Amino acid sequence: MDVTSAFVEAFSLITRLDPGFLAIVGLSLKVTLTAVVLAALIGLPLGAWLAMARFPGRSALVITINALMGLPPVVAGLIVFLLLSRSGPLGSWGLLFTPTAMVIAQTLLVLPIVVSLTRATLEELWAEYRDHLTSLGLTGLRAIPTLLWDGRFALATGLLAGFGRASAEVGAVLMVGGNIAHYTRTMTTTIALETSKGDLPLALGLGIVLMTLTLAINAAAYAASRVGARYAG
Repeated sequence: MDVTSAFVEAFSLITRLDPGFLAIVGLSLKVTLTAVVLAALIGLPLGAWLAMARFPGRSALVITINALMGLPPVVAGLIVFLLLSRSGPLGSWGLLFTPTAMVIAQTLLVLPIVVSLTRATLEELWAEYRDHLTSLGLTGLRAIPTLLWDGRFALATGLLAGFGRASAEVGAVLMVGGNIAHYTRTMTTTIALETSKGDLPLALGLGIVLMTLTLAINAAAYAASRVGARYAG
C-alpha cells in the first residue's frame, strides 16, 4: 500500500469511528488519565511537604527526585515487572500483563515530575509570601493549602506535562502490559507493532490521534501558563 492510500484509510478509520480503533484510543486515555490522577494524589502532598519541611538529607532527596524526572521508561517498566512477576513480592496479586500494571508503570514515570514541580513552585511562593502568610498565622503545613491554590496554574502545567510523557510512552507499558489485543493494547504499542507488520493505515490513524492529543496538551499547558502569569501580574 502506498503512503497516500495509507493516509486515506487512516482518516477513514478515524471518521467512521471504527470500534477497534476507538477501543485502543479509549484504553490509552483511561490508563494515562488514571496514572496522572494517582500521581497527583500522591505527588502534590509529597511535593508540598518537601517544600516546607527541613530535615537532614533533604537536599539529597530533592536531587534524587529531580534525577528521577529523567527515569528511562524501560527502567520503570523493569522495576514494575520485577515487582509484579510471579517471583516478585507482588506476584501473588496477578497484575502483570493487565491494564493495572500499565497504570502503575505510568504513575511511576509521572510521579517525580509532579513532586519536583510542586516542591519548586511552593518553595518559590513561600519565599515570596512568607511574611504575609506568617502574619495571618499560616506557617508550616497550615500554609500548604493556600500555596497550592496560589500555584494552581503552574501545577496544572506540570500535570499536563506528566500526561504528555505518559501518553507517549512505549517501553514501560509494553514490558508490563504485553500489548495483548483487546486488553492491553495502547496507541503507542499498537503503532510500534502495526508499523513493523506493515499495517500503515492503523499506525497512521493512531499517530494522527496521538499528535492531535499532544498538540492539545501543549495548547492547554500554554493557556494555563498565560492565565497564571495574568493572575500573578
